[in-house]
Amino acid sequence: MSLRRVCALVLVTVVVAAACGDDDTGPPATGPPAAIVLATHDSFAISAEVLAGFEDLTGVPVRILEAGDAGTLVSSAILTKGKPTADVLFGIDNTFLSRALEEDLFIPYASPGLGSVPDSLELDPEHRVTPIDFANVCLNYDKAGLAAAGLSPPTGLRDLTMPAYRGTLVVEDPATSSPGLAFLLSTIAEFPEGTAYPWQTFWADLVANDVLVTSGWEEAYFGAFSGGSEDGDRPIVVSYASSPPAGVFFADEELAEAPTAAVLDGCFRQIEFAGILAGTEAEATAQALIDYMLTLEFQEDIPLNMFVFPANAEAALPEVFVEHTAIPESPNSLDPAEIDANRNAWIEAWTEIVR
Repeated sequence: MSLRRVCALVLVTVVVAAACGDDDTGPPATGPPAAIVLATHDSFAISAEVLAGFEDLTGVPVRILEAGDAGTLVSSAILTKGKPTADVLFGIDNTFLSRALEEDLFIPYASPGLGSVPDSLELDPEHRVTPIDFANVCLNYDKAGLAAAGLSPPTGLRDLTMPAYRGTLVVEDPATSSPGLAFLLSTIAEFPEGTAYPWQTFWADLVANDVLVTSGWEEAYFGAFSGGSEDGDRPIVVSYASSPPAGVFFADEELAEAPTAAVLDGCFRQIEFAGILAGTEAEATAQALIDYMLTLEFQEDIPLNMFVFPANAEAALPEVFVEHTAIPESPNSLDPAEIDANRNAWIEAWTEIVR
C-alpha cells in the first residue's frame, strides 16, 4: 500500500452506547442515528479530535468500518448494494470510480463545500462522489544514492531505460499495489498504444535494464530503495510526491533538507472520493458528514495523517509540505471509464512482459 499506511497515526473512534432498558427498538425513525458509519480503506487516518468534532456539531458519532484496500472497498459495497453496512464510503479513487458509478452505489449530493474544490478534481458531474483528497504517484530518488553512483536525477520516465540507470529502479506490482497500478497507468498515458513507442515497449526496455518488481510499497520503499533502508541498493523508487516531507517529518533528528526528492515529470494523479451509499437510513446525517469532510478543520488534518493533499484549495498546508514537496503541474491521467474497461487486460499484458 501507500506511505499513508506506514505513517498514519492511530485513529480512535467513538461509538455510542446501546440504548438501555428492555426496549431495544432504538431511536425513533425521525430522530438522528445512533452513529454514522464510514466505510473506508485501511490506510484512512484522521486525528481523533477532528473526527469527534463531527459529533460536537451534530450529536452523532462516527464509526469507522475498514474494508481493506480501495478495490476491496468497492467490491464490498457492490455485494451489499441497496442494503449497505455503512452510510458513507470514503477511499474510492479514480482507478475504480467508473466501476462504482456504473453499479449505482451512491446517492447524488452536491455539497456547498465544493465551491472550494478545483474543478479538475470533480470527475463526476452528477456529484455522486465528492473529492476529498489527492496524491501524485511519482518517481522518488535518493539524493545521496544517486550521487554515489555518479548519476543525475532522471528528468522523466524515458530516462529509466538508459544504460546509465541500469539496476537503479524498483517498482510495485500493479496487480497487488495501488502505487504500482498508478505507475502502470502513468506509463500507458505517457506512451499510448499505437504510437511509435508504446507502453509495452517501454516496459520491455525497463526489464532489459534490470528493473526490480516488489509486491507492495513497503517492500519497495523500506526494502530495496536506498533512501528508505540501509540495506537498499536501488536509488529510484515509485512512491509519492509527498514522500520527501514524510521523510523529514518522521526523521529521528531535525533535517534541513529532505534526503529524497520526487521527479515531477511522469506522475499520475490519484483522487480519493467520498459518497453517500444508496440505501442508507441516515441520508441527512451522511450529507452533513460529506460537508464536514470538506471543512478546513478536516481538510487541514489530512496531510500529516495520510500524507496526501487536501481537496479544499483554501486549506493551509503544513510547513513541512510547503518546504519539501511540490505538486506536478501536468500529471498524467486517464479517463476512469477507460481504466475500468482495460484495467485487467493491461495488468495481464504487463505481467506477460515483466515476468
